[in-house]
Amino acid sequence: MNQITPTFDRDADTALPRAPLYRAEDLTRGGQTARIVLGDQVYQLRITKLGKLILTK
Repeated sequence: MNQITPTFDRDADTALPRAPLYRAEDLTRGGQTARIVLGDQVYQLRITKLGKLILTK
């Protein structure tokens, strides 16, 4: 899985940490769905035909 390298504002007085950024296509490995685990719950991430994301339990 490839993580996109975040850009930082070099002119900012303080550098704020940024959240990791991932491509949905990497999470789905080129498919339409991925399963994501949080604690003991499993969620499904789906890419729709219109290119939108849906996250369901």
